[in-house]
Amino acid sequence: MTKKVIIALDNKNLKEIINLVKKTRSHAFGFKIGKEFFYNYGIEGYKKIYKLSSNIFLDLKLHDIPNTVKKGILAISKLNPYFTTIHLSGGDEMQIQANLSKKNIKILGVSILTSLNSEQTHKFYFNKDIKKIVSNYTNYALNHNLDGIVCSPAEIKIIKDIAGDKLLIVTPGIRPENWLLF
Repeated sequence: MTKKVIIALDNKNLKEIINLVKKTRSHAFGFKIGKEFFYNYGIEGYKKIYKLSSNIFLDLKLHDIPNTVKKGILAISKLNPYFTTIHLSGGDEMQIQANLSKKNIKILGVSILTSLNSEQTHKFYFNKDIKKIVSNYTNYALNHNLDGIVCSPAEIKIIKDIAGDKLLIVTPGIRPENWLLF
């Protein structure tokens, strides 16, 4: 059976995070290091987790001008994560530069943040519905040869209908209340 679970390391205690990784690494595909972890523990914290499991999903959601994202991806490449993320809303050239700079990393494009509801997408995406936005983003990711998309579970069918198996799909999970009991 293929391991498909990626465990988010969002706890504020590095010792507890390391214990969680040790206890779950044989059951998980890998571990997600997001902004909260990275800003608290930096590259040294990253390296501690990498020593325990090399399948790191470095979820920094880059979104900037193309040259800055290109340089960011080149810097991230030195850390050798399995995945990293960019916002698909960053535009064509940003997606192209990220993909050209990726070396051995799989680039995942973030569709719409799961915190945005229909009211917010209508406001900030000028009355387009979520299905239309996700459809457009899926086509952009395919056109720019990204490796996959991070999306809501509700968007999986939309993406699969357009991309089939050409894009990896990563969805945020649910954190059990007693997650430290693993």
